[in-house]
Amino acid sequence: MHTEFLMGNEAMALGALAAGVNVAAGYPGTPSTEILETIAKRNPGDVYVEWSVNEKSGMEVAAGAAISGARALVTMKQVGLNVASDPLMSLEYIGVKGGMVIVVADDPGPISSQTEQDTRTFGMFSKVPVFDPSSVQEAYEMIQEAFDFSEKYHTPVFFRPTTRVDHGYESIEIKDPGEYRKITPEGFVKDPSKWVIFPRLSVKNHALIEKRNQELTAVLSKYERNLVVPAAGRYQDGCRMGIATNGISFSYVMDAAGENHPAIFRVATPFPFPEEKAVAFLKGLDEVLCIEELDPVIERALIFLCGKYGLSVRIFGKMTGSVKTSGENTVDSVKADMARFLGEPEKKEDACEDMPALPVRPPVLCAGCPHRASFYAVKQAMKGKKTLFAGDIGCYTLGNAHPLDMTDTCLCMGAGITMAQGVVHVEPDTKAFAFIGDSTFFASGITGTINAFYNQADITVVILDNSTTAMTGHQPHPGTGRTIMGDIVEAVSIENVLRGIGLKTVVTLDPLDLDKAVPEIRQIADEPGTKAIIFRSPCIVKYRPHSGKSHVDSDQCIGCRKCINELGCPALVLDGKKASIDASQCTGCALCEQVCPVGAISGGGHNE
Repeated sequence: MHTEFLMGNEAMALGALAAGVNVAAGYPGTPSTEILETIAKRNPGDVYVEWSVNEKSGMEVAAGAAISGARALVTMKQVGLNVASDPLMSLEYIGVKGGMVIVVADDPGPISSQTEQDTRTFGMFSKVPVFDPSSVQEAYEMIQEAFDFSEKYHTPVFFRPTTRVDHGYESIEIKDPGEYRKITPEGFVKDPSKWVIFPRLSVKNHALIEKRNQELTAVLSKYERNLVVPAAGRYQDGCRMGIATNGISFSYVMDAAGENHPAIFRVATPFPFPEEKAVAFLKGLDEVLCIEELDPVIERALIFLCGKYGLSVRIFGKMTGSVKTSGENTVDSVKADMARFLGEPEKKEDACEDMPALPVRPPVLCAGCPHRASFYAVKQAMKGKKTLFAGDIGCYTLGNAHPLDMTDTCLCMGAGITMAQGVVHVEPDTKAFAFIGDSTFFASGITGTINAFYNQADITVVILDNSTTAMTGHQPHPGTGRTIMGDIVEAVSIENVLRGIGLKTVVTLDPLDLDKAVPEIRQIADEPGTKAIIFRSPCIVKYRPHSGKSHVDSDQCIGCRKCINELGCPALVLDGKKASIDASQCTGCALCEQVCPVGAISGGGHNE
């Protein structure tokens, strides 16, 4: 054993390695991304690791390994679970042979996601057991226990950290590589009666799953991480009060509790719910406050148990308005919730009176980002025409910000292409552009493109190819010709995929060459059917050019502000009444040079 200062995601990765994981797959998505990256980086040499093209593929790869007796891990964020839910629902019915842990990182806030969905609720829906860690050290230890549990009960299990556990840091005790468990898979043993899902098998196994999960309520009541902290002080007399909590909120509750605290029930396995432990906690109490993220999972479970066992305990939480119903909890919000519940004055922390207000930093495309040029070129080409700009999930979602204002819709990964089809079928006179990134195209855009071609939709699919998965930390994808383990492989050609589908018009453009791009876009938009434009220019963060920086000749600048008002590049600023360029941010992409009506900007040049 030794001590390391680790991020939560790193701790989970090392915990999986210590548990003897054989196969690890997943799709990058904040806040889960670093788990798979750490497994690849710290791989002892005998673990297969892959970035899958999407979460569904990752789930199925892990399932194949698990039914072969291997220990398998698959990682994703909460919205990625929606993509992977199809195989998961059936997998729970057939079960697994080796341990299979599904890490789903939830994102209360949400900080970097579309939704605040709660995987604990998904666990109940899918009948899959859920493990809910509260700290970095516990995440390291608990994921090893999750593998053991999965293997023992032949079921995949959810491991549900939230952002503050994923990205929190802690000095923790971990095993040395020589202490890692070694798992030798038996291999796949043919048995159609077990591994081929049919209605008769589903009915039989459904009954067994329900029986197993009911039995697990007793088993998990004895699980040491489902714990009750006895009350201290006056809460043992008068109105007997308790707090029920989970995950990172447990850490916040313990921080706020102090010495004179009520009884505290920490739920580490929200499904199946540790019924016996919960009933023991409730007996002898009058009121309980549930502090949790995000759904009232614990609150509902305790209300049910009060009814089932005839306990006259009042349960408070999200459904009673005692705590907020959305957003993430914080140390301060938990302190305030507990103070109100316990009838104590809320303690205000001493604030620094001289603390300046934080500057407003709205999300914006990076200076020199080629997506800005792509959006601007399309905007100029379609000026004056009735046009839909359907967006997607990625850096390019930031195209919605003014002055670009180029994202009319954004739903989920890949939806821009298919939503555009729905719009043009209703309004055939609309010119529709569907923007999608290169990684997202491989993950979920190909199906929608086939649908458009097959159903003769008049849309233009725009692939913004910056040669990386930029938003989640520059992971490789099938188009980069490199795997997570650094292997060089043959890159998948987006052009060939599109032509293989049947598209006749597939044009690759440099978005930073406006003079050529704008007329090409106009011509392509007027063609009938489904056509594609690939804007190819590398991510400015990953592949910074060696060109010179642009600068403004203040004598020539007429102060029209066109460069600032139309591009919104953070390197473009106003100096008095004239434009200026922040040299520390400028990348020399020269887009502003092409926009300036009087040629007052020069010095850049991305082709140099």
